[in-house]
Amino acid sequence: MAVLITGGGTGIGRACAERLAADGAAVTISGRTESSLASAAELIAAAASAGGHGGSVQYIAGDVTEEVDVQQMVAKALEPTGSLNGCIANAGGSRGLGPYHLTDTKAFIETLHLNVVGTMLCLKHTVAHMVAAGGGSFIGMSSIAGYVTHPHFGAYTVSKAGIEQMMRNAADEYGPVGVRCNAIRPGFIATEIMEGIPRDSPTYDSYISNTPMNGTGEPEDVAALARFLIGSDSRWITGVSIAVDGGNGLRRGPDYGPFLEPFLGADVMLAKRPFEP
Repeated sequence: MAVLITGGGTGIGRACAERLAADGAAVTISGRTESSLASAAELIAAAASAGGHGGSVQYIAGDVTEEVDVQQMVAKALEPTGSLNGCIANAGGSRGLGPYHLTDTKAFIETLHLNVVGTMLCLKHTVAHMVAAGGGSFIGMSSIAGYVTHPHFGAYTVSKAGIEQMMRNAADEYGPVGVRCNAIRPGFIATEIMEGIPRDSPTYDSYISNTPMNGTGEPEDVAALARFLIGSDSRWITGVSIAVDGGNGLRRGPDYGPFLEPFLGADVMLAKRPFEP
C-alpha cells in the first residue's frame, strides 16, 4: 500500500505516517519545511523498522496551495510501488484569529486557500491514481471547528466545514469507481500548534470543561482512526465525518474571548468601538 500524507512533518500528520509505515505502507510525507520532514522521516523509519512489515518513508517539500507542488508530491508518492492507494490531506492552518468585523480579508482568503483549495488539489491529483489501483481512500482533515461554533476563529471554521462538504460530494462522485472519501474531526489534540494556549488560561479551561472525557487528545488518537479509514476494514464507509474529540462536539467550542481580549479590548471585540492599533 502506498499513501501520501500532506503536513506530515509534525503533529497529526507525522503520527499518521508512523502508524501506517509500521503497518507496512510505503508512506510519502510532504510539508513546507524540509528540516521538519527530515526529522520526521527518521522517526517514521524507526516505526517502520519496529513494525517489521516492510514499511518505508520518503519525503518531499512543497506547498499544497501550489498546484505544481501537489503534482510533484503525487509523482513522488508513486515512486515506491508505481501506484497510490490513499491520501491524507492533513496540511492546513489559520492565518489569524478575531471577530469577523476585524478580519483581514487577505488573511481570510489565504486560510480558505490553504485548507479548502489545498485539499481539493490533493483530491484532484490523487483520485485517478487510486482508481487505477482498483480503489482507494481519501481523508480530508476537518476539525470540531467545522461543525461546532468557535467564536473568533474566522475563516478556519468556514474552511473546515467546506472540507466536510467536499468529502461528501467526492464520496458520491467517486464511489462508483471504488474511491472512498471521508473527513476526520480532531478536537483539542496536543500538537505543537496547540502549545500556544497556556494551560492555566480560561481558554484552555473552556476546552476541558466542555470535553466529557476531561482532557486532551494525542496525535496517535487521530492516527488510529486514519489507519482504519485508509485500510480495508472500512471498505463500506464513505462520505462521513468522524470526530476524535473526547466528546467535545456534544457541548460547545472553546471560548477564545479571554485569549484575544487583552490585545483588542472587550468593546472592540463586540464592535462597540473601532480598533485602534
